[in-house]
Amino acid sequence: MKKGAVINLIKYYVEHNDYAFRNQAYEIAYDFEKMGDYQLFDYIVAMLSGNNIFVPQDLKNDLAFASKVKIDDQKIFLPDVIKQDVIGLINATNHKVGVNKFLFTGLPGTGKTECAKLIARNLNRELFIVNFSTLIDSKLGQTVKNITSLFEEINNLANPSKVIILFDEIDALALDRTNSTDLREMGRATTAVFQGLDNLNSQILLIATTNLFKHFDKALLRRFDSIINFDRYSKKDLIDISEIIFNEYIQKFDNLTKNIRLFKKIIALYDNIPNPGDLKNIIKTSLAFSDPNNSVDYFKRLYKNVLETNSTNFDSTDIELKYLQLKGFTLRETEILTGVSKSQVSRDLKGE
Repeated sequence: MKKGAVINLIKYYVEHNDYAFRNQAYEIAYDFEKMGDYQLFDYIVAMLSGNNIFVPQDLKNDLAFASKVKIDDQKIFLPDVIKQDVIGLINATNHKVGVNKFLFTGLPGTGKTECAKLIARNLNRELFIVNFSTLIDSKLGQTVKNITSLFEEINNLANPSKVIILFDEIDALALDRTNSTDLREMGRATTAVFQGLDNLNSQILLIATTNLFKHFDKALLRRFDSIINFDRYSKKDLIDISEIIFNEYIQKFDNLTKNIRLFKKIIALYDNIPNPGDLKNIIKTSLAFSDPNNSVDYFKRLYKNVLETNSTNFDSTDIELKYLQLKGFTLRETEILTGVSKSQVSRDLKGE
């Protein structure tokens, strides 16, 4: 252990600089780990992670601008290309090399926030979500003060290696400063975010999410170690995910007819299949709102949603029947979706 490390430790203690004290103590612990003294390393880390920490100030995970997120066992469905990036993020965190700031980009419903919960479960960390609407203040200079206070609170968390901070929908503060009506005020706010990210405790894992990546200030993007794009679902991915969601929810109903083949054919009718978050709601409500006396009514409701989403209107029933025929639906399937009997469908398609 270097003499400078000991001097710094004493200096930070006297100055009541809890954040610097902790960082220096962790650096000392890692030095012992590199030398092979794992017992002493474990002891120091345990002391720093415990409830009775010998530091100037014992701070709890109480954040004025963030709330703790309950981590449940809810399933998340990711295509392999995104899944591999998430695995890389987890690996980078476990390597403890200071790669700790990540930006998740993608449209609403692509799984950005749910993925943060998944990562928290895998890393056994607490997840705190920051509501940026509470940071923005019309009073001149207050937004900057709020941002500064937020990062100070984050850096002084009692157990930094056990925490994930989620900046959910950071768009309000991170948009290009030229788009702001108050350029100077938002410019200062953005700079405060820059400084906060630059000085973030390296043991804290920070994830930010956005729906508006293309409008971001490039200087902000450089602050993140890696950017993961969640807009990478293929049509096959979304159909497969919809099937998983369907199987999960239909088992909760005793009186519904399960027909995976028909279900997937209906989903495939979307011009643009909705993202997983929206698919989940569409499928769930189609099942829940269905007539309990009609075991296939939910198919009709799902089909109706597809037509509304696609803005599809048929001038006549005959046109709709021909449309379904061209899409490969059987007479029985067409009957379920339109309410027209099979025999009538057959006659209409033959022009009788």
